[in-house]
Amino acid sequence: MFSFRKNKYKSSQHNNINTPLSTEEGDNDASISSRVRELEIKSKRLTNHLFSGEYHSAFKGRGMAFKEVREYQAGDDIRFIEWNVSARMGHAYSKLFEEERELSVYLLIDTSASNLFGTNKQTKRDLITEISAAIAFSAVSNNDKISTILFSDRIEKYVPARKGRQHVLRIVRELLGFTPVSGKTDLEKALRFLTSTAKHKSIVFILSDFVADHYEQALGVAAKKHDVIGIQVFDRMDMQLPRIGLVEISDPETGDNFLFDSNDKYARLRYSKQFDEITSQARRQFKKVGADLLQIETGQDFVAILQQFFIKRK
Repeated sequence: MFSFRKNKYKSSQHNNINTPLSTEEGDNDASISSRVRELEIKSKRLTNHLFSGEYHSAFKGRGMAFKEVREYQAGDDIRFIEWNVSARMGHAYSKLFEEERELSVYLLIDTSASNLFGTNKQTKRDLITEISAAIAFSAVSNNDKISTILFSDRIEKYVPARKGRQHVLRIVRELLGFTPVSGKTDLEKALRFLTSTAKHKSIVFILSDFVADHYEQALGVAAKKHDVIGIQVFDRMDMQLPRIGLVEISDPETGDNFLFDSNDKYARLRYSKQFDEITSQARRQFKKVGADLLQIETGQDFVAILQQFFIKRK
């Protein structure tokens, strides 16, 4: 029996199926710069018109910071009377507080080879890049810091948390032009690196297809310390192959190749069942640790899904 652990494909001489689109092939500085600008314009439009209020409300600051004192007014909490000022001025004054907004946002981005696959307008990596850009620009527009951890079965690149447009543009450029050393996946290692690196409670987005094993414990540790949101990306052909006869299937993470009869009813059933197991496992693990999980298909309107999620968290 074949192993269907990874649902990734390439065309063969037996039959034609949509070939994975690679965002890495043919890239040059000019095309990357153009794409960076395109994503900046799109992300800023989303941030200004859709996400600004929702993002701010969805992710609260670390606490309340002292702002100023004012004369006591009926209804003010007596616990916040500023006694020293009150004694000096001869009547009561209250302390005023405001939400301490500054947060650190971490993007854990899966760069493994399985995310190069896509048949519905874009690859999974394209989708991850667009979502990451939208989140990053939303974060900096709210004066939050943003950091990225690119991972495969190793930590491919770590960009420490900083603020500002130029920092986000650097992150987007990395996402568009980065070529990972490895094509494999180790989410557990990425989560452990996050836990050791992020010293304060942060907002953590994990963007991956979650074709990974043994990350449950590390996810639980991260979720206890941080506000963790998983974004699982998938392609419609991860779910089910069309009936096109005998095809050669390649696992891009291992390089293994084998023939698959897409007309075989039981082979198709096993193939679909594996996808169901991957997505169900992710839902179970995130629910178990009290973290949120979004599942988004390539070509799908991720904007509406993110906006609905932000509103739900208010």
